[in-house]
Amino acid sequence: MAEFEKMDLASADLVAERIEQLKELLPEVATEGGIDFDKLRLVLGDEVDEGTERYAFTWPGKTDAIRQSQTPSTATLRPCPEESVNWDETENLYIEGDNLEVLKLLQHSYHGRVKLIYIDPPYNTGHDFVYRDSFGDTIENYRMQTGATLQSNSDTSGRFHSNWCSMIYPRLRLARELLSRDGVVFISIDDAEVANLRTMCDEIFGLQNFVACLVYDKNRKNDAKYFSVGHEYMLVYFKDAGYIADNGIIWRAPKEGVDDVREKFAELKKQFGNDWERITQEMRAWYATWDDDDPRKPLARFTKVDEHGPYRDDGNISWPGGGGPKYEVIHPVTGKPCKVPDAGWRFPRLERMQEEIANGRVVFGPDETTLPRIRRNLFEADGQVLKSVKFSYAQTATVEFNKIFDNQRVFDNPKALDDIREIVSYVTADDKDALVLDFFSGSATTAHAVLEANYLDNGSRRFILVQLPELCPESSPAARAGYRTICEIGKERIRRVGKTIVEKVESDNKQIRLGEQPKPVPDIGFRVLKLDESGIERPKPGELLLDVLKPDRSNEDIIFEMMLRWGLELTLPIEKVNAADYPCYSVAYGELVCCLADGLDMQVLDAIADMEPRCVLMLDRILDDTTKLNAVQAFKRVEEKTGREVELRTV
Repeated sequence: MAEFEKMDLASADLVAERIEQLKELLPEVATEGGIDFDKLRLVLGDEVDEGTERYAFTWPGKTDAIRQSQTPSTATLRPCPEESVNWDETENLYIEGDNLEVLKLLQHSYHGRVKLIYIDPPYNTGHDFVYRDSFGDTIENYRMQTGATLQSNSDTSGRFHSNWCSMIYPRLRLARELLSRDGVVFISIDDAEVANLRTMCDEIFGLQNFVACLVYDKNRKNDAKYFSVGHEYMLVYFKDAGYIADNGIIWRAPKEGVDDVREKFAELKKQFGNDWERITQEMRAWYATWDDDDPRKPLARFTKVDEHGPYRDDGNISWPGGGGPKYEVIHPVTGKPCKVPDAGWRFPRLERMQEEIANGRVVFGPDETTLPRIRRNLFEADGQVLKSVKFSYAQTATVEFNKIFDNQRVFDNPKALDDIREIVSYVTADDKDALVLDFFSGSATTAHAVLEANYLDNGSRRFILVQLPELCPESSPAARAGYRTICEIGKERIRRVGKTIVEKVESDNKQIRLGEQPKPVPDIGFRVLKLDESGIERPKPGELLLDVLKPDRSNEDIIFEMMLRWGLELTLPIEKVNAADYPCYSVAYGELVCCLADGLDMQVLDAIADMEPRCVLMLDRILDDTTKLNAVQAFKRVEEKTGREVELRTV
């Protein structure tokens, strides 16, 4: 009798994956039970640290925190179309639930796919809530946390810092797994935990992947005894700084005033044609009219002009910070190798250098003894690096947020939209369909920032937001306005922002110029999913269950659980189809076909096989020996036709 593999109902086991990777890298250390650590130490030789004294970051509870990140989740995410916007078309997600469990559940579907993570976790000031994670029944623990008034982590607690570290550590470990190789994480924090967070991130992401510690001056007034501390930080780490460097990835933000210069240049070119000397004189005279505090002032350094517009040819061709590649570059006139900068060439590979030379972006000296220089055309490279210290007034952020809710104050201390939008646009300028994740989403500023960025540059970035449905205190303005949880505030914000963007696009398209294309409406929707226990009953030892589907679950609930287990993105299209009059569900046009109803005969199986699915799920209770044999025959024909195996699973 044919036997089909049972569906694994747990999230990705990251420990098992690491062990398999280690076995592949060092097969000699593998044993039937796992890894032979004595042999591993022998293979590593002098790289093993045998010392009893070493620099380490630890706290009471760190071992449990690591275990929390390693324990697979058996929970699921249930769809809520009634709370969503544009359910069938959107590629955005809003997930209600404990972010530790959700991050585990996302591992199969989104491992290595997230370009940007931004989070604003609790700062551990003694007044904000810190998650209390628990082994065992994690869903019951989650319900207890969300069903009661959340308790703050008192600064009089004997484990004040330890509680916070135990909360954030496993979440960051799981978040790192979701980042793509060119991914980056931004974490807001203040003085209370910045030192611990920096050390923790050095351990999780690697010291070599530290990018910057940004400082935001919020200009808050307080009653401090010695200083009015009004700043916050944002730590920035790459997933893989080596990959970033090897691929020459850089970030640039638009320079203010470039459009003004472009308009002036076009005006002068129309007036003086190709008289570059005259246009240069006119441009310099125009620059001279700018005040010293004019934000366009840095553009006045582009003093030379030709058919490509204003340019400067004094750019440093050395690798920033030193340690760059050193290869041979031939001078175009003398034919001899040019002098190599001490810090190495700016471009990671000779092929890239040759491309820049061919495009006229490298200027050579009179002979090979002079270092070449970078030519920068203002209209081609009109970007700049963001500064690490910024002014971001907290009161302005609150006022702008309140406007969204008809000037009601329904959320305290929202993040400044401009700050997060700037980061989103900066990091994803060359990847406008990037995936952005925020698993402490609060008032949903990150979603707002993604929608605004897409509106401004016609991007198609996507977001995943995760938020614990914390109850709003009964006496709070939010509760009085009808918002029961923080999640309700976040979802309503996204809805209102989406409507505003649609109105903006409609207004813009009423004023388009001749020859311009109408502005597209970005994806303003989102699918709402909620954390819950699995919809599949697990039989107790010796128990026989005829139907493993829980009675309170819909077919859609089960389909989303299977999408999670199979590693499919949770925004893929789902449609109910008839296969020889048999109702089944097709995910992503046959990527996964779910058979949850009785009546699975040979005719139906042939019709499903005609869809050429990659994965098929069937309920055990609807299968008998004959049906199993028929299924094997039907899907074997798919394999013969397509050259790939059809994965068959049952629950």
